[in-house]
Amino acid sequence: MLEFNFTPFPVIETERLLLRRITNDDVNEVFELRSNPETMKYIPRPLVKNNEDALAHIAMIDEKIETNVGINWAITLKDNPKLLGIIGYYRMQPENYRAEIGYMLSPDFHGKGIIPEAVNVLLKYGFEDLKLHSIEAVIDPENYASEKVLQKCGFVKEAHLKESEFWEGKFLDKVIYSLLNS
Repeated sequence: MLEFNFTPFPVIETERLLLRRITNDDVNEVFELRSNPETMKYIPRPLVKNNEDALAHIAMIDEKIETNVGINWAITLKDNPKLLGIIGYYRMQPENYRAEIGYMLSPDFHGKGIIPEAVNVLLKYGFEDLKLHSIEAVIDPENYASEKVLQKCGFVKEAHLKESEFWEGKFLDKVIYSLLNS
């Protein structure tokens, strides 16, 4: 069985991006992302209502890192420390050598190749450093932009679960994409 250890926190760089730890200084940007109905459209979670909610979200991220059960990074451009998005590993299954990748990005930065760049470097980290065997992504079937990102990064569609989650009075479908360490 795998054992994850996120101490010290792994700061990751790409050609354009710096993936760093999210801090309380990012509260305004986390609030903007998690309170925006557009960025949360395909994420069945409550919208944050104020900075206290955003700080609670940051604390939850920190707690998962401290206990080695999940990890999230702030997505920033190398020349600007402002958080543009969040990417990380959720629902980690050390017994199955598997984890779920998830991400969100400010609408101002959509269509610039930021998410594929971040996903690709995190795939490398997941397979090489965390020793994962498979990485999954769970998306809303109508989230075509996310589907394109996953396909571009080599993921294949594994399942379409019909009405498998109940959220705000309705049943939602979800699609699972995955990638094996080859």
